Amino acid sequence: MEENKIKVSIIMPVYKVEEYVGKAIESIQAQTLKEWEFLIVDDGTPDKSGEICDAYAAKDERIQVIHKENGGAPSARNMAIEIAKGEYMYFMDSDDWAEPTMLEDMYNLAKRDNAQLVVAGFFIDTYYDKDNYVTDDYFVEDAVYPDKESFRRNAYKLFDKNLLYTPWNKLFESKYIMDNNLRFPKTFWDDFPFNVSIVRNVERVTVTHKQYYHFLRARSESETAAYRPGMYEKREEEHGWMLDLYKGWHVGDAASKEMIARRYIERFVGCVENITNPKCEMTTKEKKQEIKKMLANPRVKKMVKVARPHSFYMKVMLLPIKWNSTVLTYLEAKVITYVKTKNTKLFTKLKAGR
Repeated sequence: MEENKIKVSIIMPVYKVEEYVGKAIESIQAQTLKEWEFLIVDDGTPDKSGEICDAYAAKDERIQVIHKENGGAPSARNMAIEIAKGEYMYFMDSDDWAEPTMLEDMYNLAKRDNAQLVVAGFFIDTYYDKDNYVTDDYFVEDAVYPDKESFRRNAYKLFDKNLLYTPWNKLFESKYIMDNNLRFPKTFWDDFPFNVSIVRNVERVTVTHKQYYHFLRARSESETAAYRPGMYEKREEEHGWMLDLYKGWHVGDAASKEMIARRYIERFVGCVENITNPKCEMTTKEKKQEIKKMLANPRVKKMVKVARPHSFYMKVMLLPIKWNSTVLTYLEAKVITYVKTKNTKLFTKLKAGR
């Protein structure tokens, strides 16, 4: 395809996804918008994912597979950014899939509003066994923000619905990315800092309530069973990024402050639960000591005062934290862990409704 006719460059890193990558590729081939290039980066995958991608590329000239040594998803995405020729960029994960009209609808919105960023809703499909799953909907109302000020004042609505953390529910203007030299940082959970770099100075943003992308949760290494070392420190770092972003924006209204506080405290609960995960090898005494240290963080007391949880059970869950009780916070986390590992369906429902 001629370079000047490529409307969207789809960028997708691939690593150990041989069971899923075919569906991801086919969901792009089924798009109603046809003027795209698909840059698939095989990030040194040890399974047959790379071969599967090569087979699709052999039959579709719009697909290009790049094979490289393993360096992580950020390096894979950044490699593709350097050679992308599309007017816009779209970043996909290789174990998910997209609805057929996604690219066409988002591209048309971008052209209509001369948008640098288009944000759409999405689905999270959480599998509680091999064939059955529960779907959670994430979206906000349609909106067009033609300047920095209007977007910044309303960004809390998008953060509140988890629409500004991931790259795969967005269409990015290539010129904006390249002119500002924006790339994925080489860090754990690279999506959020990349999006922070995108929205920091973005001027024209269009939002659609329509949902297209299906993020699949609970795969071979179940999200509900995973223990993540360093999770608390990472969340603290992310909170610092959020505070820095809003400080730079000079936005400090009550709604934005409450969103930041509630976001912090909800993730704090998740960090406490991470410690009671069965795969955490700390002793019970060490776990309680870690929780006590976390509760002593001055941020916790400050954020829990400002946060206004939406659900009754979330209000109840914050009580042990408000009381600064290590024992009750530990026991509460144990209950969450039990539900999370024994009843994925219930846990997903509660988490979505918080």
